[in-house]
Amino acid sequence: MTNIAAVANAGPNARSTSNSKVGLWTGRGITALVVLFMIFDGVTKILKVPQVVQASARLHLSIADTVGIGIVLLVSTLIYALPRTSILGAILLTGYLGGATAIQLQAGSPAFENGFPVIFGVLVWAGIFFRNAEVRAMIPLRARAAQR
Repeated sequence: MTNIAAVANAGPNARSTSNSKVGLWTGRGITALVVLFMIFDGVTKILKVPQVVQASARLHLSIADTVGIGIVLLVSTLIYALPRTSILGAILLTGYLGGATAIQLQAGSPAFENGFPVIFGVLVWAGIFFRNAEVRAMIPLRARAAQR
């Protein structure tokens, strides 16, 4: 099996896929922010915090659904937090956040509540992008001049 990072680093874009200390710590910081928020959100769902119960009722979700959603969120977050499984976790969190966006849209929520899960979805992948050279090799962000 070919190492994607090694192949990418051999080409003209090797600089864009290398892991700088600033990029690594940026990725870790973003990941920590995402993990802390997701843990908070999952725990409040499991503990049935009154504000969560009210919001769930507005979204037409039962308490049992909310607790189940909290468990799924915590498991997905744990998978995302572990370096060896972070990409799988990002995929799971992307699905979770897509569902959250769909529920908010269906309930007719304000723009901020619709956009919040989308913003966190971007942060989930930004954290991995900055930490993982293989992901940067698959999603090369570069200026047009560098492409020529």
